[in-house]
Amino acid sequence: MNTPAHEDIRRSQLYDWLAQVDTPKTMPDSLRPASADASFRRYFRVDTADGKTLIAMDAPPPQEDVRPFVHVARLFADTGVTVPDILAQDVERGFLLLTDLGSTTYLKQLNPDTAHKLYIDAIEALVQLQAHSAPGKLPEYDRELLQRELMLFPDWYLSKHRHATLDDQQRADLDRVFDTLLANNLAQAQVYVHRDYHSRNLMVLPTGNPGILDFQDAVYGPITYDLVSLLRDAYIEWDEEMVLDWAVRYWERARSAGLPVSSDIDMFYRDFEFMGLQRHLKVLGIFARLYHRDGKDGYLNDIPLVMHYVRKTAYRYKEFSPLIRLLDTLEEKQTGVGYTF
Repeated sequence: MNTPAHEDIRRSQLYDWLAQVDTPKTMPDSLRPASADASFRRYFRVDTADGKTLIAMDAPPPQEDVRPFVHVARLFADTGVTVPDILAQDVERGFLLLTDLGSTTYLKQLNPDTAHKLYIDAIEALVQLQAHSAPGKLPEYDRELLQRELMLFPDWYLSKHRHATLDDQQRADLDRVFDTLLANNLAQAQVYVHRDYHSRNLMVLPTGNPGILDFQDAVYGPITYDLVSLLRDAYIEWDEEMVLDWAVRYWERARSAGLPVSSDIDMFYRDFEFMGLQRHLKVLGIFARLYHRDGKDGYLNDIPLVMHYVRKTAYRYKEFSPLIRLLDTLEEKQTGVGYTF
């Protein structure tokens, strides 16, 4: 497939910029794709004169802005977790040169034999990150943002992807579900939130594991959010007993670190589940939007697991029975005309 002309221009500009960077000295002719991204950002791997590799980020303005990445990289590095070092930058043109944390994501490495050690490493890094949280350093994960995320579900998943039109009662029921979720989310203690702390953004490292990527959208918000991203991952599922065990291990470490989690494990796990439902409804909307707006169909394969999480959580709490009724109604309608929901 041919590369769009504007991407060729950006790659040429990136090549020229790298050639002008004196320290560290790179070999622009070695520039090659390193990873895909759900945004407009692209990442390239480039060799250095001394035989190492670095990562070059192309974040084209005005669609992307590298300044939040630069800010959060410094903030998170100061907490002691492993993030890429920024070696050179051109903020105006959207180019960064970063240390290379390798190509082995958690998703590639996770299996029943490796999972426990990898998740404990990720949990300990998360507690370390949260323990250094301070207000005023990151944007607030406030009601407006949480609500805007939830609206992705009716706007993109239900309406655009499933061609569903809600009647007044269904809309009112969904609004009540949203209000219940938001009340819980906003009542939780506030810490640094990565927002996508999961198996595709965590890199397996021999020391300082995990390497943490894709943190530019970090906010100051609910304490269970990143744990849900990690343990109820849209790209890999674990038995409920294992998830509960890891959640309890996080809770114990968080309490030992003085983090303001609930002192009651049942209340903590309820917060975890409510936060997860908010996140997964949002993710359904995001995956639908990536397909219908951006032409990225790979995420459609992950929708069934996310819907499984939504239903599993909603079934457990009477507050969310209207959501189950809505999903059941839509499924019956679409099954009747040859679709599966």
